[in-house]
Amino acid sequence: MPVEPSDTHLAGPRDDEPADARRFVEETPKDTGHGRSPYERDRARVLHSAAFRRLAAKTQVHVAGTDDFLRTRLTHSLEVAQIAREMGARLGCDPDVVDTAGLAHDLGHPPFGHNGEEALDRLAAGCGGFEGNAQTLRVLTRLEAKVLGPDGVPAGLNLTRASLDAVSKYPWPRRSGQRKFGVYADDRPVFDWLRAGVPDGGVRRCLEAQVMDWSDDVAYSVHDVEDGIHGGYVSLRPLLDDPDERAALCVDVAAVYSGESPADLNEVLVDLLDEPVLARLAAYDGSHRAQVALKATTSVLTGRFVAGVVAATRERFGPGPHRRYAADLVVPRRIRAQCALLKGIAWRYVMRRPDARARYDRQREILTDLVSVLADRAPDALDPVFAPLWRAAGTDVARLRVVVDQVASLTDPAAVAWHDRLVRPGR
Repeated sequence: MPVEPSDTHLAGPRDDEPADARRFVEETPKDTGHGRSPYERDRARVLHSAAFRRLAAKTQVHVAGTDDFLRTRLTHSLEVAQIAREMGARLGCDPDVVDTAGLAHDLGHPPFGHNGEEALDRLAAGCGGFEGNAQTLRVLTRLEAKVLGPDGVPAGLNLTRASLDAVSKYPWPRRSGQRKFGVYADDRPVFDWLRAGVPDGGVRRCLEAQVMDWSDDVAYSVHDVEDGIHGGYVSLRPLLDDPDERAALCVDVAAVYSGESPADLNEVLVDLLDEPVLARLAAYDGSHRAQVALKATTSVLTGRFVAGVVAATRERFGPGPHRRYAADLVVPRRIRAQCALLKGIAWRYVMRRPDARARYDRQREILTDLVSVLADRAPDALDPVFAPLWRAAGTDVARLRVVVDQVASLTDPAAVAWHDRLVRPGR
């Protein structure tokens, strides 16, 4: 239930509350006898949010719902949160802050994964573009229904400063020539509040955000390969047998995921494929024994990527505890290269497979049609959550942003259903 405006007011300094635990809209304390920390409350708010539930039907790499084994944005987010919580705890971060960041980091992703994100970025050019991380901040601080400010303006989940900062993977506005950014122009007030006091010119990421980001890399590099092998899209045999195929993969990875040269990546790849835990997957047949071997491989790789980073960070900054801006995460060069190569395997053999092009084109067509028809039929065609926001928008730019918010909120099946209803009625 939303907090009534009379129960909230703009947050100001309080003697009994550290700055990291403050909320943009101050709330009347509740459940004081339960002893929950502000960060435990943040985690619960994300878990119980509608945006989090919708991740169950949003594409990770494979289309959501096509195979019960494969991951969705929801299962991916749960795995990122688990990895982040464990890694953060080893370093001395508040475990609930990094857990919250892992759970929340993909709330802003639209239907159809990164393909949908790229499509909406083009469609939203007139209102500053679209970026999943900037949209996540918008969901957390504006769109999700939980708290209202004293003026009745939605404040989203109204998470603490520390948790919002931990979700800020790219803590800067859009820059020329740079695809990734973390805040839209009209969300700057809450962004400036959560980033107040950040050292080193205000663009440094807190340790918790770095832990979440590396946990995200680990999760999708390892798990996307696991899903690809199980689904029959990825076979390691060509990489084991063919030097030219290894070289081609390394060229792809150098172009998309790594600053390493293809030659240096090839050296790391040869060593990686030579490890028994990976080599034995070349004969994967989907049997129970094969699935055990596959799961053992993901466990070994995940453990290596976490332990190696924790050890390197402690070596540079001491045993800790470390949190916020007391340290930076140290990722050894070889571990980063191994992770990039696994990402490249998923990209080359799953996301770029020949039969994917027609599906990607259709997905972009659906989102293009939806933005167009909703812009024409708003506010009547919008959900009750978004229609008042459209009416309150004072410019065409602001109204376009509301339409994009509506489309971005949809799950994959909902986007198709809305398209059938609004664009292709009666067909």
